[in-house]
Amino acid sequence: MKKVTTYNNKKILVIGFGISGLNAAHLLKKLGANVVANDQATPKDPTVVENLENDGIKVITGSNPLSLAEEDFDVVVKNPGIPYDNPLVAKFVEKKTPIITEAELGWEIFEGHLVSVTGSNGKTTTTTLTQLMIAKSNAHRVEYAGNIGVSFSKVAAELGPEDTLVTELSSFQLLGAPTIRPHIAIITNIFSNHLDYHKTRENYINAKLNITRNQTSDDYLIMNWDRDEWQQIARRSQATIVPFSRQNKSHDGSYEEDGKIYWRGDYIMDAKDIRLIGPQNVENALAAIAAAKLSGVTNQDIVDVLTSFSGVRHRLQYVTDYQGRRFYNDSKSTDIEATEVALQGFEQPVILLAGGLDRGYTFERLVPYFKKHVKAIIVFGQCKDKMKDAAEQAGIPTIIESENAITAVPEAWKVSDPGDVILLSPANASWDQFPSFEIRGDKFIEAVDNLIKTKEGE
Repeated sequence: MKKVTTYNNKKILVIGFGISGLNAAHLLKKLGANVVANDQATPKDPTVVENLENDGIKVITGSNPLSLAEEDFDVVVKNPGIPYDNPLVAKFVEKKTPIITEAELGWEIFEGHLVSVTGSNGKTTTTTLTQLMIAKSNAHRVEYAGNIGVSFSKVAAELGPEDTLVTELSSFQLLGAPTIRPHIAIITNIFSNHLDYHKTRENYINAKLNITRNQTSDDYLIMNWDRDEWQQIARRSQATIVPFSRQNKSHDGSYEEDGKIYWRGDYIMDAKDIRLIGPQNVENALAAIAAAKLSGVTNQDIVDVLTSFSGVRHRLQYVTDYQGRRFYNDSKSTDIEATEVALQGFEQPVILLAGGLDRGYTFERLVPYFKKHVKAIIVFGQCKDKMKDAAEQAGIPTIIESENAITAVPEAWKVSDPGDVILLSPANASWDQFPSFEIRGDKFIEAVDNLIKTKEGE
């Protein structure tokens, strides 16, 4: 860990008791800061507050008391999901108090090799594949952290100068990471996500580009080359650009041509041998291959990972095969683009489970994918009527309304046949019915298990 003196005797406010916030608070105390920790709610686990107070950290719970903004803090470390127009945060913005996220803190203390991944879709799979590939060919520790559910700063503090850290970074985290400089950065793709937070697409793009803001020509930006807009975005970086392309639009990096995967003209493997399903996972594999090759990974180690890795939980996760039906959990598909690519991964007829939080948009874009892939659809949640409208436009013969992703499972079974795929790919956030997409996916898997137990007991 770097000997960071920036925070010694500084007064720091940490907002949010999530994984990143708690680790940030304890780390800042270790770095010599005077730390105040605040969260809107009192944690259900009393040991959270006890551990903070035992570490000499002042704890204030409650709905972001604005009185905190009257104090002079040297730095505010906020939970990435808290918007900058939050009343308390806005006060510090007005006072021009530096506001960072835990990702910035992790970067400041890390002294090893940093690989960072961002993008609208595919971040977690790309991060995981990259970590697995580099770890296969590296004698030192190779870990992952960040938006993947593991605290960046906690792992960074455990690693040495010869170690590698692969981080998944969201646009929210990157907004508060002004000095971060990965040696290898990856942007998987950029769609129009989180506009309720960023307000405009340009703001969202700028947040994503923070991953490369401090890079120089000695660093690398790996960029999806399959859209002209993404090519133009990449050219705003000072890093050495390394493209990846599933549509064979460049041979300067990793690419697919005639069903084969290459790195700068060197054949690696057939795309059909990648164990993960779908074209989006070919893209994720290409991005990871580029990072791996820049890190010295052998072709054989890359092949070993891509032929064995079966997926990240909730991301086109294979659940089980029962009586000829294959079940997949793609609960992480919280936007239209993710469901589009999920459907393209199957040649078999699909029974689709879709719906969720109504964010105000409609689903006409899914109509051609419905026509080509979907045999029947089970709709649920706030936007079920809009999803039903798109299904009717596509001429799907069987459209069923259900309460949620749990009750949809037996409904899907009733209209399925051997050879069908039963796919949860909601195209919407879960918050109208479940606290998170992870819980929605877990409940779906439980429902599949219960269905099978019921069938076995008949």
